[in-house]
Amino acid sequence: MCTGVHDLEATGRFLTEGLGLVETRRMDSPQGRFTLVYFGAPANPEAEIELTYNWPPEDGSPAEDYGSARNFGHLAFEVDDIHATCAHLQSLGITINRPPRDGRMAFVRTPDLISIELLQKGAALPPQEPWLSMGNTGVW
Repeated sequence: MCTGVHDLEATGRFLTEGLGLVETRRMDSPQGRFTLVYFGAPANPEAEIELTYNWPPEDGSPAEDYGSARNFGHLAFEVDDIHATCAHLQSLGITINRPPRDGRMAFVRTPDLISIELLQKGAALPPQEPWLSMGNTGVW
């Protein structure tokens, strides 16, 4: 899966500190004026997410507009404890757009507005607060 980002560091931090992925490799292309950064899950690093950061135009014109970043669908990750993962992301300042009211699924967005679906590994967890009574926020 590949997606463009405007803030490579913020989205990289979201993937590593928020979701526990690891940066597997990075490539700068001065001639093409872009950077590619790859992230994978520690247990399966060969399945990668590629972030493309196009460097700002040299002429000072606006950076490329990626829109809402939903034009490719979304990424999905299985997590060991959806409640704990959402609480951790929230502690990092990430908005939980669709809380895991059902103990099974939640949606968040990266700093570059990439939609991420979080899925509980195995059976759904019993519903619990604060998620149970929390409404949806924004779009995902």
